[in-house]
Amino acid sequence: MQQWVFLAMAILSEVIGTSALKAAAGFTRLWPSLIVVVGYASAFYFLSLTLKTIPVGVAYAIWAGAGVALIALIAWVFMGQALDIAGIVGLALIVAGVVVLNLFSKTVSHP
Repeated sequence: MQQWVFLAMAILSEVIGTSALKAAAGFTRLWPSLIVVVGYASAFYFLSLTLKTIPVGVAYAIWAGAGVALIALIAWVFMGQALDIAGIVGLALIVAGVVVLNLFSKTVSHP
């Protein structure tokens, strides 16, 4: 169970770091830039802990897929980014892929 907490922390950290990228303005603004660096450093740290028990391909697929979906949702809700039907369908397919990996893949270690 601990590996899933580490993976969730990796995803959350990456989403926080990515969300601050625009505000960092090419790393010209101090506080948003620090959030980006700390976010990504934390993400890779927690991802490395995850990889002790979850195969790299599975962990990375979940990390990347969940991160993409969450960032798109944050951009839509908080940054006014438009999502058309193709974007919504694509994000739904990403989420479905993560769910399939978690529920049906024999390479994912479940306690």
